[in-house]
Amino acid sequence: MGRPTIADIAQRVGVSKGAVSFALNGRPGVSEATRARILEVAREMNWRPHSAARALGGARAEAVGLVIARPASTLGVEPFFAQLLSGLQARLSRQQVAMHLLVVEDSEAEIEVYREWTSAHRVDGFILVDPKVRDPRFAALEELGVPAVVLGGPGRHGALASVWADDREAMLSVVDYLAALGHRRVAHVAGLPGLRHTQRRMRALRDSVKRLGLVDAVSLPTDFSDAEGAAATRTLLSRGSRPTAIVYDSDVMALAGLGVAGEMGVTVPAELSIVAFDDSVLTRVTHPSITSLSRDTFALGGQVADVLLEVIADPGARRDLKTGTPRLVVRQSTAPPALGRRTKAV
Repeated sequence: MGRPTIADIAQRVGVSKGAVSFALNGRPGVSEATRARILEVAREMNWRPHSAARALGGARAEAVGLVIARPASTLGVEPFFAQLLSGLQARLSRQQVAMHLLVVEDSEAEIEVYREWTSAHRVDGFILVDPKVRDPRFAALEELGVPAVVLGGPGRHGALASVWADDREAMLSVVDYLAALGHRRVAHVAGLPGLRHTQRRMRALRDSVKRLGLVDAVSLPTDFSDAEGAAATRTLLSRGSRPTAIVYDSDVMALAGLGVAGEMGVTVPAELSIVAFDDSVLTRVTHPSITSLSRDTFALGGQVADVLLEVIADPGARRDLKTGTPRLVVRQSTAPPALGRRTKAV
């Protein structure tokens, strides 16, 4: 049986479709006994108002959308996204707003979902993550005229609202710290190369070479997975002049790198310092505990939700919220490089 309609309810109760519409919308025109009977049948038939019809009436969907174009296998193990989603939902729930989440293959599929959900009035607005270097999603959302907020760094987001932290400043703080310890060979196991924040972090490392007198500074892009993080670490530690410090763009990759260092007989932190760009319980409970860039990701999710709710309430509003730069938390995985250390892979 298909989705029940007002006509189905009218036939079951034995009244007109107009009477059913009056009863379901709380309008006068039917007796209280008839209204009660109509509402009872509507519940029995599991009737729900059609989103398109609600849109014609100017009603809100009371839901927002988050569409993510990343491999589902990597999202499932990333504490960052788990905390972000928790923060988003906690704030939205206080306003009784739902969140529709969908994982897709690429940006083209993501844009198609935006069009479908907007046309069906399934959501009142969107949260956009992982801004890309040349991102077609900004123009697509502007064309649809739907409220949206971009979670990402500074840059051109068109007319869309944004919430962001300074990834460049955060990366510079890590490299400055490692250089102060005496490291001159610093590597970076980066994320997806097409993402804006990946490019900002890579440039920050390159720009530090002359300023800090680094001998070597290289970035190896990955897909954020533990497998590619481990593979990149093996490549770096197999070099004739291997790095004395590695910065990872996620805590999951940092743990994978720590495991590879152990397999190859490279001691952390005596022979290799490790820093993770994201902080989580993973970096705190492992041994040695991992020096990390820390921020309250749960609170960040709440800030993103607040901005989106504001833009939904006032579509003409333009918000550009800069949040606090992640701060470096020093733990056991970093130390000055050992004098006379071996440079050949073991």
